[in-house]
Amino acid sequence: MPPADVQDTWSDSDDELEADVETSVDLGVPDGPVDDPAALLDATVSRIGGHPTFLSAPHPPSAHATCPNCSQPMELLVQIWCPLEDSPNDRALYVWACANGPCQRKDGSVRAWRELRYNKKYAEKLARKLARRKARELREANAAAAKQAPKPTQPKSNPFALGSGAASTPNPFGLGSQIFGGAAAPEPEPAPTESAERRGSSDDESSSEDEDDESGDGEDDALAASLQATSLSDSPWKTAPAYAPLYLSTVSEYLPPPPKVRVPAGATVDPDAEDGKSPKGKDSAAGWDLEGYENSLDVDHAFERFSKRVGYEGEQCLRYDRKGTPLPFASDKVFDRLFPAPPAPALPVTKPDFMVTPPRKRTYAPDALPRCPHCGGGRVFECQLMPNLINVLRAPDGAGGKPLSDEERRAEVLRSLKGEGGGARRGMEWGTCMVFSCERDCSVETEEGSSWREECVLVQWDE
Repeated sequence: MPPADVQDTWSDSDDELEADVETSVDLGVPDGPVDDPAALLDATVSRIGGHPTFLSAPHPPSAHATCPNCSQPMELLVQIWCPLEDSPNDRALYVWACANGPCQRKDGSVRAWRELRYNKKYAEKLARKLARRKARELREANAAAAKQAPKPTQPKSNPFALGSGAASTPNPFGLGSQIFGGAAAPEPEPAPTESAERRGSSDDESSSEDEDDESGDGEDDALAASLQATSLSDSPWKTAPAYAPLYLSTVSEYLPPPPKVRVPAGATVDPDAEDGKSPKGKDSAAGWDLEGYENSLDVDHAFERFSKRVGYEGEQCLRYDRKGTPLPFASDKVFDRLFPAPPAPALPVTKPDFMVTPPRKRTYAPDALPRCPHCGGGRVFECQLMPNLINVLRAPDGAGGKPLSDEERRAEVLRSLKGEGGGARRGMEWGTCMVFSCERDCSVETEEGSSWREECVLVQWDE
């Protein structure tokens, strides 16, 4: 029986049966205060706020976290442990920001640095893993070539030739050796099958991986010991201002399936028109339909799309999707830079009365970003900070550590608008901070010390 048409079996209850769609984005959410002193000294523990924990000594200069506008030290917003799977480097990402009022909406008030530490033992493990992978691919290629090779044809035998069929015709007197206890002809051993050979090779590979895992446990302990040895006890970073440290846990992003709509016969549906929902592994929010921007000038459709996407997980403080597509906060200069508008189609000269133009689409253009100053490579999106991070890091205001009431907050806003006490005003005012890292993840592979690279940060401010 052929499957029924989806449009014929559609009902309102179908939406309850479908599971949410997992995207390629990992969401960072706060997960309680960091009370364990060992966790505070472990650079592999991602966190919100607190003092930074570096991968190796000596520590970087404090100028890495100094605001270029007010020359004051900035607070750490997030520290992310984010090593790449096929890289021999231990990798961490740090984002600092200045909360002084006069520094808001100025370049350099949010800075991101990437620290890389060459891991010699893990590099050797990657080399062995790569060798096993190449050997496995070579075996699979040889097996596939053997299957596709034509089988040799047997020459036809002459039935009237002398001795023909001797090997195939059974000898009626050939049972004597078996009856009188003679040695029977040995049966040929079956040739090893491909599955048996694959099991043997997989066993060898699994045993090799188990050995690597056992050695990896010791490497992790050695890494933790070396990281704890680089504590901030004798470092000026210990006296830097800091927020209360919180654990940063990672969860996958799930979006509800798009609603089912009845499509007239002959019509086409553009999947990019849905709120950037795409299965895991595909770029999301890569296309932006400009029809809404042209027809409704009073509504910021980028902000509406941002709010709807974030509303599925309101506690998210971070969105991590290396080599993915950022989620713009609003329609501003940063949005126009990352998603440039395509040129409008030329109007015909002969028939200017009426012409239907298809809606234009904005496409994510990472080529507009500055290239890495160290290796000349391109930039890729890595992560972005979300507005909830400001709420999580916001310290209590007012005398005695009590939060401000609505009247006190309105009075403070009025004083700020009048320019009274502007120098003492503190608070971050960005909507999102997008971090773009080097596509090549360039570094100096040295066995001692680590490499530091400042990455590109684009900030969309909350107007």
